[in-house]
Amino acid sequence: MVIKPYIEAVLDHKWLTVIASFVVFTVLCAGAPRLVVEDVDFRNHFKEGDLRLAALDAMKDTYAISDSVLAVVAPDSRNVFNSQTLSAIEQLTEELWRVPYVTRVDSIANYSHSEGIDDELIVEKLVKDAETLDSNDIRRIEKIALETGEVSGRLVSRDGAAAGLYVSFALPDVDRQLTKVEIVDAMHAAIHEFRNRFPDTQFHLTGELLLNRAVRDALNEDFSILGPISLAIMMIVAIVLLRSITGTLAVVLMLIAVIPVAMGFAGWAGLKFYGESGAAIFVIMAITVAHCVHVITGVLEKLKGGLDLREAIVESLQLNAWPVFLTSMTTAIGFLSLNFSEMPPFRVMGNIVAFGSMAAFVFSVTLLPALLLALRLRAKPRSEGKIDIFDRFGRFVVSNRSLLLYSSGAVVIVLLAGILRIDLDDDHLKLLDDRYELRRSTDFVIEKFTGLEPFEYSLSAGREGGITDLDYLYQVESFASWFRQQRQTVHVFAVTDIIKRLNKNLNGDNPEFYVVPNDSDLVAQYLLLYEFSLPVGLDLNNLIDVERSATRMTVVLSALSTNEKLDLERRAQLWLDENAPDLTSGATGVPIVGAHSIKRNIVLMLIGTVIAMGIVSLILIVVFKSLRFGLMSLIPNFVPAAMAMGLWGYTVGYIGVTAAVVTAIAFGIIVDDTIHFMTKYLRSRAAGMMPAESVQSTFNSVGKALVATTMIFALGFIVFSTSGMANNQDLGLLMVITVLIALLADFVFLPPLLMLLDKAKGGKKASPVPS
Repeated sequence: MVIKPYIEAVLDHKWLTVIASFVVFTVLCAGAPRLVVEDVDFRNHFKEGDLRLAALDAMKDTYAISDSVLAVVAPDSRNVFNSQTLSAIEQLTEELWRVPYVTRVDSIANYSHSEGIDDELIVEKLVKDAETLDSNDIRRIEKIALETGEVSGRLVSRDGAAAGLYVSFALPDVDRQLTKVEIVDAMHAAIHEFRNRFPDTQFHLTGELLLNRAVRDALNEDFSILGPISLAIMMIVAIVLLRSITGTLAVVLMLIAVIPVAMGFAGWAGLKFYGESGAAIFVIMAITVAHCVHVITGVLEKLKGGLDLREAIVESLQLNAWPVFLTSMTTAIGFLSLNFSEMPPFRVMGNIVAFGSMAAFVFSVTLLPALLLALRLRAKPRSEGKIDIFDRFGRFVVSNRSLLLYSSGAVVIVLLAGILRIDLDDDHLKLLDDRYELRRSTDFVIEKFTGLEPFEYSLSAGREGGITDLDYLYQVESFASWFRQQRQTVHVFAVTDIIKRLNKNLNGDNPEFYVVPNDSDLVAQYLLLYEFSLPVGLDLNNLIDVERSATRMTVVLSALSTNEKLDLERRAQLWLDENAPDLTSGATGVPIVGAHSIKRNIVLMLIGTVIAMGIVSLILIVVFKSLRFGLMSLIPNFVPAAMAMGLWGYTVGYIGVTAAVVTAIAFGIIVDDTIHFMTKYLRSRAAGMMPAESVQSTFNSVGKALVATTMIFALGFIVFSTSGMANNQDLGLLMVITVLIALLADFVFLPPLLMLLDKAKGGKKASPVPS
C-alpha cells in the first residue's frame, strides 16, 4: 500500500520529522505578528464599497450626524418634573459637554423652547436654574415638554417617568479605537459620579459606542475564560476515552503545533482578525483533537491486539490516513464556503479553519506518529472474552434495521417541518445577555422610555433652497403622518414639526395654527429667525443640508425582528412610490442597513454551503467509486444540520446570521464521521463481507472513535452556550445539537440505509477505498 512505505520512513527518521515539523512551525508562526486585530465595530460586517453602508455614510456627512450615546435619567418617583430631577438633568447636561470629543448634547434642560410675545419670537432653554424653580415653573415645563412633539417621546418619556440626553461625538480619523475607549470611560465615569450624587435616581447608558466596547469585553471574556475551559474539557474527554496520558500529551503537542500555524498563515496572508473570527481557534482545536483521537485510538486497538508500537502505528495510519485526509479536505471545503459571505469576519474564520484543517492533517501523518513512537505509547492487552459495547450495538442495529430506518425517517420528517417555524431575527441590541449592564440599560430604555432603532430619511426638495416649497413640505408632513400611524413607530421627527411650532408661536400660540403655513416665504422667514435665535452647538445642521435642498426625517421604532424591519421599509417605500416618488431614495440607518446585510449574507452563506455540499458529494462519489454509495453518504451529511434547525424552530423559533454560520461549520465537521464510517464499511465490503457483517465490523472498528470525536465537539462547544453573547450561545447550542444528531444519523440511520440499498449479493465485493 502507498501509505506504508511513507509512514515507515517517517518512523525511521522520527527525530528528523520532529525537527522538520518544528522548522515549518517556526516559519509559519513568524507570520502571527503580522496579523492585524480589528476592534469590534458595526462596519466590520460589511464588505468594502457596500452601497447601503455608503448611503449611511452619505447621510451622516450631509447632516453632520456623528457617533452618539443616550443617557437616561429615571427617578424612583417615576416623575422627572421636580426640582431635584430637573437639576440632575441640567447638571448632567453641563457635565456631558465636558466629555472628550463631544459636539452636541440634547436634553430637556437645554431644549430650545420657542414662544411668541407681541409678534416677537423668543427662544430660550426650557430649564434654567432648576434648583430655584417653584411649582408653577415646573408645571409649565411639564406642560411644554409633554405637549411638544419634538420633546415628548424623545427627550422625555410620554408619561414623564424618564428623560433622555443625546450626546454626539466627532471621532478623529486617527486612533479611533483609543478615542472610543476614552469616550466610553469618560461617559461611565460621569454616570458613576451622578449615581453617587443622586442615589434616588437611576442613570442608564446605551448606544453603538458602548455596545462595541461591551461586545469586545464579552469576546475577551470568552477567549480568556471559556476558551481554556473548552480546551480543558476536550482534554478530559480525550483522557477518559483514550485512557492514556501519553496519548493525551501527544494531542496537546499537536494543538500547540496546529493552532499557531493557522494563525501565522493568517498573518502571512494579510488577513485581518476580527473578534467574531475567534471561533476559528476553537473549531481548529476540535478538528485537531478529532484527527488525533482517530489515529491514537487505532494505535491503541492494535496494541491491545498484540502488535508492537511501530507496527500498531503503521497499521493505524494505513487505516486512518485516507479518511483523515478526506475529512480535512471536505472540512476545508465546507469552511471555504464562508467566502460567499460579504461579512469579513466570517470569511476570515472560514479561511483560517480551512488552512488549519489541512495543517492538522499534515501534522497527523508526520508529527503525530513520530511523537507516538518517541513518547513510547502503551496500552494494556485486551481482556480475553470481553465483548465490546460497540459490537453489541452493531448487533442491535443489524437486528432492528427496519425499525430503526423507518422510525429515524419519521423523526427526520417531523424535525424538518420545524424549519418553517423559524423567524429571522438578529437584533444587534440583543447581542449581549442581561448579565451585562449595557443590556439591562438597553432593555430599560426600550421598555420605559423610547425605541432605539431609527430609520433615517433624507428628503429631497429637488433644488437648492427648495426646503421651503409648500408642495415639498406637504409631502414631508404626509410621510411623517403615515409613519406616525404605524404601530411599530415610537417617535417621528421632521422639519415640519419645527415649522408648525413656529407658526403657532408667531400666531399667539393658538393651537389652530399648529400647521404648515400656506406661504413659502413665510416659512423661510420662520426658519431664518429661529436659526438666528439658537445657541452655538444646537443649530439645525443636523436637520437641514448645507444647500437647503433636503431635510432629515428620523423615525424611531420599537424592537422589531429583521423581517419586520424589512417589511416596514418596503411598505414605506411603496407609500413614497405612490405619493411622493421624488422625495427620497429610501431608508438608511444602522437597523435597516444591518437587516439587509443579515438577510443577504444568510442567503449567500447558505448558497455557499450548498455548493460546498455539491463539491463534497462529487468528491465522495469519486472516492467511493460508486454513485450509489456517494449519494447514500450525503443523507447523514445534509440532514443533521436541517434537523437541528427544525428542533430550534420548535423550541426557540427565531434565529439570525448564526444559522448560516452553523450550517457551514456543522457541514464541515459532521461530514467527518460519515467519511470514517463509509470508508471502514467499504473496506469490509471489499474484503468480502456481507452488508450486515460490514456494518458490525465498522462499529467495532470506528464506533469508539466516532463517539469520542462527537463528545469532544459537543462538550467543547457547549461551553459557549454559557457565553454572555447571544450569538455565541446560539452557536454553541446549535453545534452541540447538530453533532449529536449527526452521530445518531451515522449510527441508527445510515447503517440500516446501507443494508437496504447495498444490493451486492454473496461474495461480490464493493470497490476498495484508496490507501
